[in-house]
Amino acid sequence: MNGEILFLFNHDAPHQVAHIAGIAKAARELDRTAPITCACSTPAIRAQVRAALGEGVSDKVEWFDFALPAWREAALAVPNLIAPVRRLRRLDYHAARLNAAAVVVSAERTCLRARAPRSGTRFVYVPHGAGDRAVAYHPDKGGFDLILVSGEKTAREMVSRGVAAEERVRVVGYPKFDTIDLSRRERFFVNERPVFVYNPHFDPFLSSWYSEGPALLDWFADGDGQAFNLIFAPHIMLFRKKLHISLEYRTARLRPDIEKRWREAENILIDTGGRRLVDMSYTLGADAYIGDVSSQVYEFLIRPDRCFFSTPFRTILARGNTPILRGGAAMSRSRRKNFRAFFPSMTSGSRLIARSRRRSSPIRCRTTHRKPPRNARRPKF
Repeated sequence: MNGEILFLFNHDAPHQVAHIAGIAKAARELDRTAPITCACSTPAIRAQVRAALGEGVSDKVEWFDFALPAWREAALAVPNLIAPVRRLRRLDYHAARLNAAAVVVSAERTCLRARAPRSGTRFVYVPHGAGDRAVAYHPDKGGFDLILVSGEKTAREMVSRGVAAEERVRVVGYPKFDTIDLSRRERFFVNERPVFVYNPHFDPFLSSWYSEGPALLDWFADGDGQAFNLIFAPHIMLFRKKLHISLEYRTARLRPDIEKRWREAENILIDTGGRRLVDMSYTLGADAYIGDVSSQVYEFLIRPDRCFFSTPFRTILARGNTPILRGGAAMSRSRRKNFRAFFPSMTSGSRLIARSRRRSSPIRCRTTHRKPPRNARRPKF
């Protein structure tokens, strides 16, 4: 081993890039001598990483093609729609390369399958997000030599749940924030109506999209919801496949498609696969957040404001200790039948919004170890 630090970007979508690319950039800038390699699974991922590093840094790191031979990538296209077989086969195929590095930094626990029994390689885990799902504390993560988390809440849970000893967990903040201009706010509509962002997860058991999402978009497209704007910005994996399977909850469901009338509505912007799904454009550009279990709520809360959780009761039970639910308003079944009675009640002067901001701010700070920038409050409506 020659002291090489290898940053592994092994996914079919780019949503994990910003969570470790910033660390790679800082490592290069702080230490000009240690070999640093970025291993990328697809050309699109590599382009995303290069953009995150910037021209001055991307030319000063080594690059490794982590893809399978083209014929194997093609052969696995269909089974990859059911399970992440490409990711797993890449790890098997390139295991020797990973074990040749001194350190491997990854945003996925699956990389541990490539670890050789007597390998001297140290594996470092950086979560791609700061969510409260049970999978965030999967016992397999105890196999990492070091776990870098975004805030004290996650660090405390990692230790209390027996995932890792305290000395193997470090709080480093939310690395994605270091790759984003948090002061920007793009305009996505020509009018001045309040902007909601709806960010459902892909998990077929935990997501609100399968049972409740279409009714929500109907309301914005055809009903009183036309008084507002809506950005439909789901987890980037939701529309990557039609059938979603959760091995954790032993559940499979077909994903509802996007209807034509939603796309034609002037007050609805629909993005199911664009780059803005992963660069905080929509969370920074919205006045209020609607979601379920995605950790992007913490990215929205960099500027504390209104959060609504369209969450089935079974989801709340499955999530267990879910502090972010205390920072927003959970839509009950009766409220979901009458969205008008719920959303407009969240005016800027109401006690409910003040309570939401007051409760969500400390939760966010404990989770992402980041105080909001000055003058970060969103426009009133």
